[in-house]
Amino acid sequence: MAGSENSNEQWSSRLGFLMAAVGFAVGLGNIWRFPYITGQNGGSAFLIIYLVCALGIGLPLFISELTIGRRGRSSPSGSIRAVAAESGASARWGAFGTLAVFCVFIILSYYTVLSGWTFDYFVRAASGAFEGVDAEQSNAMFSGLMNNPGRLLFWHTIVNLIVVFIVRRGVQAGIEKAVKILMPALFVALIIMVIYGAIAGDMAAALKFMLEPDFSKVTVRTVMIAIGQAFFSIGIGMAALITFGSYLPKEISIPRSATVVILADTAVALLAGFTIFPLVFAFGLEPSSGPGLIFQTLPLAFGQMPGGQLFGSIFFILLIAAALSSCIGCAEAVVSWVDEQWGIKRKNGVLIAVGAAWAVGILTIMSMGDWSEFYPLDFIPAFAGKTIFDSLDFMAANILLLIGGLLISVFIGWVVPKHIKLEEIGVQEGLFFTFWRFMIRFVIPPVLLIVLIMGIME
Repeated sequence: MAGSENSNEQWSSRLGFLMAAVGFAVGLGNIWRFPYITGQNGGSAFLIIYLVCALGIGLPLFISELTIGRRGRSSPSGSIRAVAAESGASARWGAFGTLAVFCVFIILSYYTVLSGWTFDYFVRAASGAFEGVDAEQSNAMFSGLMNNPGRLLFWHTIVNLIVVFIVRRGVQAGIEKAVKILMPALFVALIIMVIYGAIAGDMAAALKFMLEPDFSKVTVRTVMIAIGQAFFSIGIGMAALITFGSYLPKEISIPRSATVVILADTAVALLAGFTIFPLVFAFGLEPSSGPGLIFQTLPLAFGQMPGGQLFGSIFFILLIAAALSSCIGCAEAVVSWVDEQWGIKRKNGVLIAVGAAWAVGILTIMSMGDWSEFYPLDFIPAFAGKTIFDSLDFMAANILLLIGGLLISVFIGWVVPKHIKLEEIGVQEGLFFTFWRFMIRFVIPPVLLIVLIMGIME
């Protein structure tokens, strides 16, 4: 990556890196997506599968991506090419880094639209718009937003402008400073909401729902969704972790850092469930009501409970912090690639990268309203009945992320020599390394391949 300004960037400290990595991993995938995916797939049965996937597959791949990034000191494709060259392998391996950047670009394009929902609902909550609403009014409020492309475009644009402002300032002055504000705000808001849920909601029903498994609802597709959710939530296979690894100082332990991030990410997902489900059950709402769970059902709850205006506002601040931190990580991966591939420096590259994602995001906005019955890939069984947004989300979270994880595991497991892995990970050849290497080489590739094929066929 000669000549790239990104090659001179580094995290200022382990704390700075952890805050950024946790911020990237902890996003709407935990708080928006995780609760309704759990509700749709059998509650705690899905939760158990998710935890196994996060620790057994997500953690080894997380370590692998950081290792590739730190060794290559470049964009995702550049780092992979550099490590491949050092390993005596073909530079064509860099192509899957580009595929990962394409995946994270797709996610960024619609993630900023979803992030816009959180801003819109924060304004509604703070202004008392939820007070006294019934189910019909709450549904109408959400439907009205989905069918108002101008309003969606406004918030979509606001989110992208914030991302541009932060990422344009660089790793330490931009990303680190932002996450040092966003992450504490997220965790404080989350703890407040869990306590509030325990007082104002039905925590007993939530505990039963999340901790009593019903494996009769588990199918091959459930496993595929759990792996896809783990990838989506943790950020595996979408290039950003390779980019973050390229800024990682040598003295920082990759295994320890990866473990902290995975545990923090999983803890937020669990706490999000204990925030949302007590309110859902207390007011007789449906836990498997899909993406609209926190935008259709929770406003109804906030509108009926004491202090709903205040705590509704706190909840959507939580969502805003989660959404922005993930958008920042996604954008950084794309900007790094633009810098390297096109020689466009950060201040202009971020305008191009985020601007392009903003434009593609308009397709997602239209698919939520006027184009809600347009299914562009209906002729493909796996995409039948899916709108543009549904298709982008399914392709990214359930196909491209799995392909990216599969290629990463094959590359670092079978192509990169043992001595490079030992040196860069910074461990001795003992139990940990043996377990990690076994998982990366013999377990993760076949599992991902089987789940990917069977999930698409189903």
